[in-house]
Amino acid sequence: MKRAGILNRHLAGALAELGHGHGVLVCDAGMPIPHGPRVVDLAFRAGVPSFAEVLEGLLAELVVEGATAATEMRGANPATAALLDGHFPDLALVPHEQLKDLSAQARLIVRTGEARPYANVLLRCGVFF
Repeated sequence: MKRAGILNRHLAGALAELGHGHGVLVCDAGMPIPHGPRVVDLAFRAGVPSFAEVLEGLLAELVVEGATAATEMRGANPATAALLDGHFPDLALVPHEQLKDLSAQARLIVRTGEARPYANVLLRCGVFF
């Protein structure tokens, strides 16, 4: 058994399969899940695990070269906006409907237990060299 890092075997395996340019959607419990991408559902109950906890864990494991979130997040969820701004100074913003469309192109969707609106971000994987 692993001592550190991501212990969820489904998530650890999915992350190991990602390559440069692949998308990873980290989303709240209310985000519609499109058919197609691999989904790792971590939601246990409302708020558990939180969007912030999952994002922090993923960022410890991934190289991210870009991120996209919904424009509506800024007004409806300032805590998530601050979190994303802290990690991604060049955060791209698109309308929520467009983010939902983009999520269908993601390689992996990680669903959190977050119960606040617009706690969603699409990460674009980079390379470590």
